[in-house]
Amino acid sequence: MANPWFESVIEAQRRARRRLPKSVYMALVAGSERGTTVRGNIDAFSELGFAPKITSNPMNQDTSTTIMGVPVDLPVMISPTGVQAVHPDGELAVARAAHNRGGAMGLGAYSSKPMEDVMAANPGRTFFQMYWSGGRDQMLALAERARAAGAVGLIVTLDWTSGYGRDWGSPEIPEQMNIKTILKYIPEIVAGGKFDYALDWAKTLRPPELSVPNAVLKGERAPGFFEAMGWWRQTEIPSWEDIAWLREQWGGPFMVKGITRVDDAKAARDAGATAISVSNHGGNNLDTTPAAIRLLPAIAQEVSSEVEVLMDGGVRRGSDVYKAIALGAHAVLIGRAYLWGMSANGQGGVENVLDIMRDGLKAAMMGNGHETLDQISVSDLVIPPHFAITAGGEDGNVWGAPELRSDVAIDQERAAEHR
Repeated sequence: MANPWFESVIEAQRRARRRLPKSVYMALVAGSERGTTVRGNIDAFSELGFAPKITSNPMNQDTSTTIMGVPVDLPVMISPTGVQAVHPDGELAVARAAHNRGGAMGLGAYSSKPMEDVMAANPGRTFFQMYWSGGRDQMLALAERARAAGAVGLIVTLDWTSGYGRDWGSPEIPEQMNIKTILKYIPEIVAGGKFDYALDWAKTLRPPELSVPNAVLKGERAPGFFEAMGWWRQTEIPSWEDIAWLREQWGGPFMVKGITRVDDAKAARDAGATAISVSNHGGNNLDTTPAAIRLLPAIAQEVSSEVEVLMDGGVRRGSDVYKAIALGAHAVLIGRAYLWGMSANGQGGVENVLDIMRDGLKAAMMGNGHETLDQISVSDLVIPPHFAITAGGEDGNVWGAPELRSDVAIDQERAAEHR
């Protein structure tokens, strides 16, 4: 392609679809069952609006902040995802992009590149993510490997169930890329004209790596992705006492990811978490879970004074980052967005996505008259009635939250009273 630069995440997705074999692309689309939550995560942001200011707006915006104590240039963290065989450099490309843009990265236990190499590519800003798999001894041993490799914090994801079944069909993902598997997928590559993708891998003289070296101790045989998932599925679901134990053993920055309920947010706080992520696993957990941005305000109002609240799910633009911060998030995580970018243009594509987030955030800050992130507030938004949803409140039920009232909404009501 003559110009590798793209101006939006949606354009990166279009290019990824053109470049990737169908089965690889569909693995990135992911989602569960009807895909209601996947769509809801994205669409909810479009319900929130701005009423921008037009005079005396600042020309310069500072997007720097910290994430779990780590200085970053942007309140956007690379979310940990599984095996990234969309590009030969995989997680290394992502880590280098994060480093070049002064960003934080979460590296997943089911990633394809050794944590030692990835953390060296983004030193001082890489967190290690784990699922509760194999019990306390295994979790602690893996956490200590991450500490030795340079992880600045730990992320424990608790919201992934073993459900399956997508209405649009799930791609067949092989256990390993041996000669038999490669021959099986050649017709798909040829029929789809995905020669650029094949050529990228041919240049490395090796097939896509589908093993997960970070799910075991250093030096042990790297299991296949599904083998490692099997270990997780056979492990008893942890208690909050287990989480508190791991937090104490780790001793440093510690995030619990997958929070959708106020009561779980409180429990994570009480277990010693220094941060939580309001997340429905990007729509890959239980379908029809509400959009994360709808669940964010009630959770942030309850615990943000005691733990750092992040959010992920549906973030595609810098204005989405702004809206999440306005509703109580300290920062956001992105998943599919940077995977589309890497699919489109490798490391440069990930950097491109981070630039899109930064520039869109700055534009929203300028339009609303702000220079720094701490000036962003709910009063900057036009919020429809009953947008927010509270789950797991005092009586454990789910209900529509009290209406979020921005200054714009109040002004509109006052104007109506004088008509």
